[in-house]
Amino acid sequence: MKSLAIADRHGWPRHVVHQVYYSLTGRDYEWELMPLGLDQKVGALVWSPLGWGRLTGKIRRGKPIPQGSRLHDTAQWGPPVDEERLYRIVDALDAVAAETGRSVPQVAIAWLLARPTVSSVIIGARNEAQLRDNLGAVGWKLEPEQIARLDTASDVMPAYPYYPYRTQEGFARLNPMPV
Repeated sequence: MKSLAIADRHGWPRHVVHQVYYSLTGRDYEWELMPLGLDQKVGALVWSPLGWGRLTGKIRRGKPIPQGSRLHDTAQWGPPVDEERLYRIVDALDAVAAETGRSVPQVAIAWLLARPTVSSVIIGARNEAQLRDNLGAVGWKLEPEQIARLDTASDVMPAYPYYPYRTQEGFARLNPMPV
């Protein structure tokens, strides 16, 4: 916001997009930066749309992380994700993928592309097959009911000062969250 205000004050061009971490496993972006983006007309270029590889469809309840997964080496660098919440998200992704005939990563990326302010995503495909699969997230849309199920599966109670929006009717009515 400061950079936008400085640009306005000096008559300089304003930035129109910023990079942000956002995925079904990491929805903190919705609490402050998404409302700011909506208000100031700033888009989001999302990095790690598959939650540090957790939303590739390879991680399953009761099974170890597959050999060769980058998550063995990168998990300590990414935001932590509660295991039960991750499995809830993966279960919902599996169900929606089965309904749509799409892959789990395609559904996860399509969910992002349907979110307010998201302009594009940066994908980290390791090979051509992953790249082609990820590109299959464009050209179709999730149904509102499918988005709602993914929202519910990935929802977390926001940290203070954002949780009053969920727990106190007056806050939510006066300043609704964008999603």
